[in-house]
Amino acid sequence: MIATYPETSGKCLINGEWRTVDKTADVINPAHTHEVVGKVALCSNEVVNEAIESANQAFKEWSCSDINDRSDRMKKAAEELAQIVEENVTLYVRENGKALVEAKKDLLRCVDVMKGSAQELLEWWKPEKYMDGQNVQIRRRPRGVTAIITPWNSPMVLTFKRVVPAVLAGNTVVVKPATNCPLTIMNFLKVLASHFPVGVINIVTGSGREIGDKLCSDSRVKTIAFVGGTETGKDIMKKSSSTLQKIFMELGGNDPAIILEDANLDKDAIERLKMGVLRAAGQVCSAIKRIYVHESRYDELVEKLTKSFERVVVGDGIQPDVTMGPLNNESQFNYVTGLLERTLQTGANVVTAGIQLDPETWDHGYFMLPSIVTGAQQDSEIVQAEQFGPVIPILSFSTNDQAVEMANDSQFGLRASIWTESEEKAIEVADRLEAGAVFHNNHTVFKDLRLDFPGLKESGLSRETRHGSLELFADSYGFGD
Repeated sequence: MIATYPETSGKCLINGEWRTVDKTADVINPAHTHEVVGKVALCSNEVVNEAIESANQAFKEWSCSDINDRSDRMKKAAEELAQIVEENVTLYVRENGKALVEAKKDLLRCVDVMKGSAQELLEWWKPEKYMDGQNVQIRRRPRGVTAIITPWNSPMVLTFKRVVPAVLAGNTVVVKPATNCPLTIMNFLKVLASHFPVGVINIVTGSGREIGDKLCSDSRVKTIAFVGGTETGKDIMKKSSSTLQKIFMELGGNDPAIILEDANLDKDAIERLKMGVLRAAGQVCSAIKRIYVHESRYDELVEKLTKSFERVVVGDGIQPDVTMGPLNNESQFNYVTGLLERTLQTGANVVTAGIQLDPETWDHGYFMLPSIVTGAQQDSEIVQAEQFGPVIPILSFSTNDQAVEMANDSQFGLRASIWTESEEKAIEVADRLEAGAVFHNNHTVFKDLRLDFPGLKESGLSRETRHGSLELFADSYGFGD
């Protein structure tokens, strides 16, 4: 039987042409590791160079295009993509591992980003006028070739939240999706690219280090948008320093959730807390990765969250009863299982809960039941590390000052959440937390996807909270008399 792969399998997009290359690698289903979902092209340095040149040439005309035309093209692309969401959900689950409900949300959010940003462009592009004895305008212009490097854990929306504003701002792009999960994003980008002039969108896949080295060192690349690990982000900064590229990064996270003494821990709150921990099997930069709870509520929280974890159904995300899929790849699976083993050796307690949907095929995929860790110390690896898996340590505190100190005791500062009946208390604590965004009685994403809040410390670079990140992909300049 000949395997049927997606049309873009094993290909890259250069100057409007979908090409095959000499070398490819398998894309594996993390729920059934014997199953090859498709192929990913391993692009050579020469192919990457062609992609950059294609984008560089296309920029000359696209940068001068009318913004109404840009907006209209994006809206039409969004309409077409909305029609193929259903047919791509299964593919996305098979290569990524997410449960069906989560996967569909990711795909729909791509469409939302396109529609919202296309509309936002028209207002954002207007010059800002200042009149104080001199007529001055703040005007905007695109920067040039933009390199967009995205991860395997949430490749759809994280890619579109960068490609869409970059293109709308008048830039051209070279997109480098992750090799573990490139197929669905390639299908979506194929539709998007068809609505824009040749060369505006180019796609290369393969070795992150080799392609990254080329993108970071090439003087034709003016902006780098990267989502991924902090150490890789540091490496990109070093390599891009010779050309002084503008860098926009969303990096790692170790998000704290702080449960104050007066928190409402009813069924709905526990469900929101659980989802904040276990969304995408915990493989989300902005997932809850440590919980700090007031000592008077500690036992109650542990008991309620454990019971909630007991109802989690783990298995192949294609199955409708599954609420949590597998980890995405062998490397991450080995890291998280090793982390749990080392945690047990420190004397901490690990309680594993949940339901195996299919025990007979459990070892065929990168499946893990969720675990709660108690008795860990603040300086332990399980608390300080970015677990990126279905594991959560719970620690107690006696005062709000202590909770803030413990929450800020991290190299990361991406997101945080505060759980209390008092909005005043929540804001008081939030003002003291080192995080790019803080949620009240929830730990999620902002419904308006045009809002973007990069992290602090080693969780990210570039500050922009409005306009769907359009500002990050443009230069502003003053014009006056």
